[in-house]
Amino acid sequence: MQGKFITVEGIEGVGKTTNMEFIHQHLLASGKDVVVTREPGGTPLGEAIRRLLLDPQYKGMNPDCELQLMFAARAEHLAKVVRPAIEAGRWVLCDRFTDATYAYQGGGRGLDTGKIAALEQLVQGTFRPDLTLLLDVPVEVGLARAGNRSAPDRFEQEKVEFFERVRQSYLDMARKHDGRYRVIDAGQPLAQVQKQLAVAMGTFMQASDATD
Repeated sequence: MQGKFITVEGIEGVGKTTNMEFIHQHLLASGKDVVVTREPGGTPLGEAIRRLLLDPQYKGMNPDCELQLMFAARAEHLAKVVRPAIEAGRWVLCDRFTDATYAYQGGGRGLDTGKIAALEQLVQGTFRPDLTLLLDVPVEVGLARAGNRSAPDRFEQEKVEFFERVRQSYLDMARKHDGRYRVIDAGQPLAQVQKQLAVAMGTFMQASDATD
């Protein structure tokens, strides 16, 4: 029996860290064997690439370079962590995946999504998440929250308009791929956000158990 691949997406300040832990605990309580990981990152090589991508000293990085670094980290991550875990029957919970590339490099940077799709096919083939949870808040809310955390990384230094494009890309993907997406209103109090997540996870696990 293969495991499942769940991704959590959203702009800065939507509460991914807190809610990733909630989802993790929810899966464990349901008896799932869970691997928690992130992108870019998830492997020693991927984490090294992550540091390059987030380092403010590389502000102005060529967008095509940024895109290819994202997929380089992803190829290693899939080969070393994600695919082996799923084939072993484990559930993988990932903080961002390829949808983030469509949102940030496609929507935010304005790169041709055909380039992204070509790299997606090269690196992933037909592999896609089983469920994507999109934590959504208005950009001004997310950036205000993110600004209270720490010094901004290279992406967090982008202008509001960049994040508006990123958010819109996410919402467009949620409409296009409504079979695997669940949009969570992350602007509500935390208890209400996690209630939405619990409902979404419960429905997904029930459907998964019925087809296994």
